[in-house]
Amino acid sequence: MHSVTHGAFKLSSDKNRDRKTGNRNRRKPEVKLTPRSPVMVVSQPKVVTGDHGFVLEDVPHLIDYITDVPTYPNPLQDNPAYAVVKQYFVDMDDTIAQKIVVHANSPRGTHFRRAGPRQKVYFKSDDVHACIVTCGGLCPGLNTVIREIVGSLHDMYGVKRIEGIEGGYSGFYSRNTIPLTPKAVNGIHKRGGTIIGTSRGGYDNKKIVNSIEDRGINQVYIIGGDGTQKGASAIYEEVRRRGLKVAVVGIPKTIDNDIPVIDQSFGFDTAVEEAQRAINAAHVEAESNENCIGLVKLMGRNSGFIAMYATLASRDVDCCLIPESSFYLEGPGGLFEYIEKRIKENGHMVIVVAEGAGQDLVAESLRTNDDKDASGNKLLNDVGLWLSQKIKGHFKTQTEMEINLKYIDPTYMIRAVPSNASDNVYCTLLAQSAVHGAMAGYTGFTVGPVHGRECYLPFYRITEKQNKVVITDRMWARMLSSTNQPSFLNTKDIIESIMDEAPPTQLLDDQLVDNGLVTKETTVC
Repeated sequence: MHSVTHGAFKLSSDKNRDRKTGNRNRRKPEVKLTPRSPVMVVSQPKVVTGDHGFVLEDVPHLIDYITDVPTYPNPLQDNPAYAVVKQYFVDMDDTIAQKIVVHANSPRGTHFRRAGPRQKVYFKSDDVHACIVTCGGLCPGLNTVIREIVGSLHDMYGVKRIEGIEGGYSGFYSRNTIPLTPKAVNGIHKRGGTIIGTSRGGYDNKKIVNSIEDRGINQVYIIGGDGTQKGASAIYEEVRRRGLKVAVVGIPKTIDNDIPVIDQSFGFDTAVEEAQRAINAAHVEAESNENCIGLVKLMGRNSGFIAMYATLASRDVDCCLIPESSFYLEGPGGLFEYIEKRIKENGHMVIVVAEGAGQDLVAESLRTNDDKDASGNKLLNDVGLWLSQKIKGHFKTQTEMEINLKYIDPTYMIRAVPSNASDNVYCTLLAQSAVHGAMAGYTGFTVGPVHGRECYLPFYRITEKQNKVVITDRMWARMLSSTNQPSFLNTKDIIESIMDEAPPTQLLDDQLVDNGLVTKETTVC
């Protein structure tokens, strides 16, 4: 077992301890080799253990692999804007708990390092040469993050050399850079998209790190989703292997809100708000026409958060379909039966469907293949178009009811809008936290809020799985009570979902027995 000392804690890379006792059993991060996941050797995670089951999943630091790195006083102590702040700097021992709902005898559990400015920095302001790159699909807030990274580097730390990498990862070795100054980025937060461009694919780890080294870049800010963050992790590993003094920082971006651990991804709040326009339009159409169905397709490749939250916010939706909850069309309790019942009762209906919902049904119906895009994502069939055709066909051939159906797909309109006020503030916090971390010498990390507090997270924590709607959770129950739709779940689905998301407890076992889902004998191990 390898241990080093950092701050007031003892860091250990032993990953075979039990979580309940504060001892770890997490395996070394697993790396899948796909077009979007480069080949890399993963360095040992940094783990801090303490009394009463305390575990800190720490992030790498430059001093982990470079000796005698000089430190400098943080310029923020002379910044007039911070003169009124009681405590300029974050204490080195500050951490944020991953779980805040605990029992009296619970271990302290997993923690993450708190984000924020440190008293000492590991980069001289005049020596910093920073770059920013955006990868993957568009998302509200990209320009805001760019603007705030530039502003934080320049205004807080006096950094003058900041560049944008044009067109995603491939821009490192195939494009010119774009100089970024406070004047150049002023006002871009009011525009959608990204001023430095983006793309999918184009990842070449060796070429990217060669470019970083050749250009003399020593801070890299990478904005993108889970695939992009896997690439960022590989860049960090190669930088570390070469012994370069380069801080590699990720800012997680996904409009679907499918990044795990963090409270929410930027752009999600804007997406839910913008989705209301499409739902309102569908409701107006449905209400104004006889036997009319308004069908809205929203983003959500693997996670149905936008569809669920937009449905809850609207209160005009009668049915919400998401990837996490399978559904069926025909037969008792099926979608067609529910649609017919709803139209007979109200004369109209609004359906919201996430783009990744029902893909098994669509694939079976259309007999499609498993093609992928440049990022390695499976190309989805248009479930909205398929569902609208299926609904029309059913009512035309199986019933005597004539229906109207209005299909609305606002996907690219939502992705391209500027971020709203809430996301603008959030993007500011993300950008400032990222800059504070890089200047403090942290590297190989991503930034995000955990229970409302900005944290530094190791890359593997946000790339090991995706955040998904838990269909046995209260939020999904609230959505079902709002729409009054059937759950479309059978007993087996419910049991599997409960068992996957919750550890076995006497309370859980009793609930399953009381609800008639299992017998008393099946709960005994």
